[in-house]
Amino acid sequence: MEECDVIRTLAALGQPLRLKVFRALIVAGRDGLTPGTMSEALEVPAATLSFHLKELAGAGLVTQERASRHLIYRADFERMNALVGFLTRNCCQGEACLPAAAALCGEP
Repeated sequence: MEECDVIRTLAALGQPLRLKVFRALIVAGRDGLTPGTMSEALEVPAATLSFHLKELAGAGLVTQERASRHLIYRADFERMNALVGFLTRNCCQGEACLPAAAALCGEP
């Protein structure tokens, strides 16, 4: 992943509603969600959701597929993993990182 792609991706996630939408799609997994389901679950007007889905798609974070008369949105897990990989490359200067549980608890 190139630095310019990382910046565009992080900028897309830097908006609170887009982050909620993306996280909802992560939870949904490979099944994805329809806009109607997301709109209802997140209590967001359809037009607002549509705008934010377009932004997430533009950043490569979500994909869209037509299934009959419905649109299904899914998180792009490859893109997400590439982003995480870019951010953690050379982590801790080659030393072992803190265990995740310790980091969450604020332990050194």
